[in-house]
Amino acid sequence: MALINIKIEGRPYQVEDGITILEAARKCGYEIPSLCSFNHGECNRGSCRVCLVEATGARGLVASCVYPVNEGMEITISSPKASAARRTSVELLLSNHSMKCQQCVKNGKCELLHVAKLTGAREDMFIGEKTPTTFDNLSPSIVRDTSKCILCGRCVARCQNAHGNGVLGFENRGFATIVGPAGNKSFINSPCIMCGQCVSVCPTGALTAKSEIDLVDAAIAAGKHVIVQTAPAVRAALGEEFGMKIGTPVTGKMVAALKRLGFTKVYDTNFGADLTIMEEANELLNRVKNGGTLPMITSCSPGWINYAETYYSDLLEHVSSCKSPHEMQGAIIKTYYAEKNGIDPKDIFVVSIMPCTAKKFEKERPQLQRNGIKDVDAVLTTRELGDLIKRAGIRFCDLPDEEFDQDIMGEYSGAAVIFGVTGGVMEAALRTAYFALEGKEYEAIKFEAVRGFEGIKEASLTLGGVEINIAVAHGMKNAKVLLDDIRAGKSKYTFIEIMGCPGGCINGGGQPYVRPCFLPNEDADILDTYREKRAAALYSEDERNVLRQSHNNTQIQQLYKEFLGEPNSHKAHELLHTTYAGRPAFKD
Repeated sequence: MALINIKIEGRPYQVEDGITILEAARKCGYEIPSLCSFNHGECNRGSCRVCLVEATGARGLVASCVYPVNEGMEITISSPKASAARRTSVELLLSNHSMKCQQCVKNGKCELLHVAKLTGAREDMFIGEKTPTTFDNLSPSIVRDTSKCILCGRCVARCQNAHGNGVLGFENRGFATIVGPAGNKSFINSPCIMCGQCVSVCPTGALTAKSEIDLVDAAIAAGKHVIVQTAPAVRAALGEEFGMKIGTPVTGKMVAALKRLGFTKVYDTNFGADLTIMEEANELLNRVKNGGTLPMITSCSPGWINYAETYYSDLLEHVSSCKSPHEMQGAIIKTYYAEKNGIDPKDIFVVSIMPCTAKKFEKERPQLQRNGIKDVDAVLTTRELGDLIKRAGIRFCDLPDEEFDQDIMGEYSGAAVIFGVTGGVMEAALRTAYFALEGKEYEAIKFEAVRGFEGIKEASLTLGGVEINIAVAHGMKNAKVLLDDIRAGKSKYTFIEIMGCPGGCINGGGQPYVRPCFLPNEDADILDTYREKRAAALYSEDERNVLRQSHNNTQIQQLYKEFLGEPNSHKAHELLHTTYAGRPAFKD
């Protein structure tokens, strides 16, 4: 891109032609107060007017987040006129805000309060009627409180950009405008897939994950046998809650913290991921050999499953019948573990620490209960775990590295660890499928073709004389391309991995908020690389693990020998597989 000459605060700079004033200022070392700190085109309306500056050639003040630079432009950020205008813009936003900051879950990470401080905004400068509030907490996953909404539109853009969905939009007009599903319906009565991507980009507490900390507290207080399990992506991001740089793996410290929080056992969901691969890889091989429905699509991501049931219910036979890893592990805890330890399953309370808000919805599915007993009783996000650790007064960064409990389900492979990143489930399955078809291990171990953050990745492999075409997609906007081909009878693939969140679980709706103003990272490009940094943490753990393939997990082998029989057995199907059903009522 061609470079042009501009001036900021009287100093000359060269920047790329066509970028916005806000982007140019950041590249030149200036931070204009704005509510576009997650600047991936998620907020490009310029409606909040928080980032106003003076610029030559413009009539009056301009919103720097949308106004492009041009040759010879002179930009003034700190003039009395611009500073006063920014302060007034924030004061107007505050005038329609509930200001219940003390009990807000975004306390300490609220971007509105951050820009209020930067601009010197004053309280109660504009006092009057407020927009009528909608408070929606009917969904197990997401809470919406319009009294905290500033109408920035970031959630609307993220839903559209990530999934091609218009679940969120602007309702009503003028002073009565709010953001919500069509008709101001509850999330639970809308086509929302509960992924929480909208929560990730909300600058205030208008959209939050529904907390289940009270459920866990009550179970521990009641003397339940409370078992916690953690998803692989959690270890790649939890450290951010305690000031560590993005991409810092904190597995050992996370385990140490969990052991100090009062849980009876601390397990890794990676055991469940290895179990999932055993079931899913064998399901794929059975379909290939016996003329089953192809392509087969992975079923680990509950956001993706919600999307399939809502928009592609005619393709559900393509979806693997395997439960997601934490649900599999929950089922094994309440059967195999309970039997081994002589505990009534009703006295066991399983807590899953997940990077995902859709898991909260998933655990409530009737299909994931046996005799009225849920596989998983509570789901906490990575952020909620951070809150628990802080509440307990634990100095996370000073903790020693400790190991997961190792009895009956403590072992896991590197293949399980990479479940947390897009392409990871596919790679883990291929490592085991290769062994099953070739009778030997894949020497390279890595399947590079399925790694990376392209929207759709594809490859062709010959395994055991059988050609297998594979594809990986993340974000429903990309998945839709593959699904439409299947619907049209044009798909060439044998096996497809789909993840609901862009980048996979490392970028789930329950992960720590990524905002430069709240992170100690030195990298100026952190907003462009945070997914890669979290993914690198998982890939590095895979490489450090001596055990790299799910089928070589000796405790998994023992589980089949003593309890399940073999992959895809009748008992395995009873405990580890499930069914799906269309939700046509949500299509409107």
